[in-house]
Amino acid sequence: MTDLTRREAIGAAAAVALFVPGNALAASPGLDAIGKPRGIRFGTCLGGKGLRDPRYRALVAAQCGLIVPENELKWQAVRPDARSFDFRAADALIAWATSVGLGVRGHTLLWQKTERYPKWLVEHDFGPNPRAEAERLLTGHVSTVAGRYAGVLPSFDVVNEAVDEKTGGLRETVLTAPLGAENVIDLAFRTARAAAPHMQLVYNDYMSWEPGNELHRSGVLKLLEALKKRGTPVDALGIQSHIGAPGQGGGVPFGARDEKAWRHFLDAVTGMGLKLLVTEMDVNDKLLPTDIATRDRAVADYARAFLDSLLVYPQLDTVLFWGISDKYSWLQGLTPRPDGLAKRCCPYGMNYEPRPLRTAVAAALAAAQAR
Repeated sequence: MTDLTRREAIGAAAAVALFVPGNALAASPGLDAIGKPRGIRFGTCLGGKGLRDPRYRALVAAQCGLIVPENELKWQAVRPDARSFDFRAADALIAWATSVGLGVRGHTLLWQKTERYPKWLVEHDFGPNPRAEAERLLTGHVSTVAGRYAGVLPSFDVVNEAVDEKTGGLRETVLTAPLGAENVIDLAFRTARAAAPHMQLVYNDYMSWEPGNELHRSGVLKLLEALKKRGTPVDALGIQSHIGAPGQGGGVPFGARDEKAWRHFLDAVTGMGLKLLVTEMDVNDKLLPTDIATRDRAVADYARAFLDSLLVYPQLDTVLFWGISDKYSWLQGLTPRPDGLAKRCCPYGMNYEPRPLRTAVAAALAAAQAR
């Protein structure tokens, strides 16, 4: 790893000793082992409570070939203030992953939502020359983080969620106010390329195939087309893939999708020469009936159809879930089910038992053509 001080390296090594996985739990072969001969990597996000749970770490090590830090590389984690960085949590996670043979990709250099910025950035005094100060903050952050992990993390979500799904336009933030939204995105990508010339640079967003995503998809296409036209170094589109019950439910029934429009969208993205990644998949079963067998079957069938729609594209070589077990899924705390039951949204359950969703993912990976 570049630019690690000796003290930081010792700290990272100590973290490895703390994070030794236990016996592998789970169905065999692992999901990554199923996808790998076809040129597809399977993985999950990891961090926080999941990272501290030895059984969860063992499940991740058994099933995955790749992880992405859940929060450890976001601004809130690595930027305590305008002048300093703190990489201890990220380095510990990467050290553990490396120690058990897992790859790591990065998330995210810029989450383009003011509410996702650290408080100090939202309240920052940009001074008499706000444009210069905004540029200093952005380029300093991106070059430091991307440069630190150049040669370590082969892929990084450079900009996350820059398109407003309600309008299709670009979001405005405290950084775009002095610089302009397009300039912020361009600057982030160009700075990342300069700092890490061989890193895959990804635009990541949550547009989907479900009704109500039309403006979001068109906005993402417009952004990608503009980036390519300007020669901005974007290599791939990250499709978050939070499918099922979008947002608050939105009146869209579970399982609804517009496959024709979705295929048109994916054709347009890949037609620009961009790669595809599934970066944050899960299936929100909030709107499904209480009966467990019914819920599990619907979740599995919907996920299989969604993955099949993507895996036909040879440009897609990465499938990441946003949590491999329901126990630590972010969806458990988001808009609870009316019956109060836990959501069944990940390949493994609360006690790390494989779900029908796991079987569906395995089948989709096994059926995919070699990349």
